Amino acid sequence: MAIFSRIKNIGILTLAGVKFISSGRADKKIEMPKKILIVHLGKLGDMVCATPMFRVVKEKYPESKIYVAGNQTNQELLRGNHDVNAYLVYSWRFGKFLKIIKKEHFDFACVTTPDFLALAALYLADIPLISAPMVRNGFSPYETRPYKFLRHFVVTKPHHMGNYAAREYLRLLEPIGIFAEDTKKYLHFSEEAENKILNFFAERNINSHSDFVVGITPSAGNKIKEWPRDRFAKLADYIFEKYHAKIIVIGGPNDAEVDEMTDLMDRGTKFISARGIFNIEELKALISKLHLFISVDTGPIYIAEAFDVPTIDIIGPIDEKEQPPIGKLHKIVVAERQKPELYVMNARVYNEKEARRQTEAIGAQMVIDKFEELVKILKDEKRIPV
Repeated sequence: MAIFSRIKNIGILTLAGVKFISSGRADKKIEMPKKILIVHLGKLGDMVCATPMFRVVKEKYPESKIYVAGNQTNQELLRGNHDVNAYLVYSWRFGKFLKIIKKEHFDFACVTTPDFLALAALYLADIPLISAPMVRNGFSPYETRPYKFLRHFVVTKPHHMGNYAAREYLRLLEPIGIFAEDTKKYLHFSEEAENKILNFFAERNINSHSDFVVGITPSAGNKIKEWPRDRFAKLADYIFEKYHAKIIVIGGPNDAEVDEMTDLMDRGTKFISARGIFNIEELKALISKLHLFISVDTGPIYIAEAFDVPTIDIIGPIDEKEQPPIGKLHKIVVAERQKPELYVMNARVYNEKEARRQTEAIGAQMVIDKFEELVKILKDEKRIPV
């Protein structure tokens, strides 16, 4: 398989080299881009952090059409986003993706994270202006040798590890005259999804005007980030005992962590399970109705941020400066450490033992303390009915 992949990459580089001889770099000046493609191959939370890109493009070029390429889950995430005109489900079959984008005749395109095949497809699709990240201030395994070679054919912009990723993404738009700082995230949900959540609340006697509604997600897409279930249980027990909050435990159909957590909670702690009940569209609507959301650093916490829902992010081994929600309504919980193990541009090569230590060194009381800090702010601002 590795040999086949290497031969394939050599073939693609050869095609790119031939095109370079005839057409040169994809650095042509575009005064008014009409069709723009943003390729973002990250997970759900990463895509939320790319939504500021779509907004600033629409503000600068309101008549332009923005296409986003990514995985199928993120297509559901961006459904209803008024800044996105079309979504292309990324195909790992190189020829198929190349054919799809070539027929669209884009004026400008960018990839938000280093990916050789995605960048090669953009270049071979005859897009006149392409930008791609050049990682600085750290090592990224995504910057493969073929990628590093190919980026000489396009415009590169620095992505500094350790800096706020949503801001770093915006640099990729500078070649089309967009110099932006605003990193506010944007998501939307349908009226149908909202009605389903309102019915869910009514059936379970949840009143968001009189009840303190707290959402907790104990699972994570990357298992190295998962916080012990007994500590989530202890946290839920505390919140219910002190505030009589309506606690909604959220998870997908395969997230056994939800049941493992609730099995460890005190018998007297009441909760509502939302495991496997909602699709992505409905999950957005659900999270938007919460007063506060708690989880490890995983996709739903970024959905909460996009809807201005206060959060507590148990970040474990993640770099706290790169992506977790920021601002006075967002708290992070991190253990003492020399440096984080996982980064936006490197969640693949790390010390697994140290990464687990950084997660497990976070005690339940540390999260409770942050919870109390946040509750005080929310009380002062009259954002919660307690």
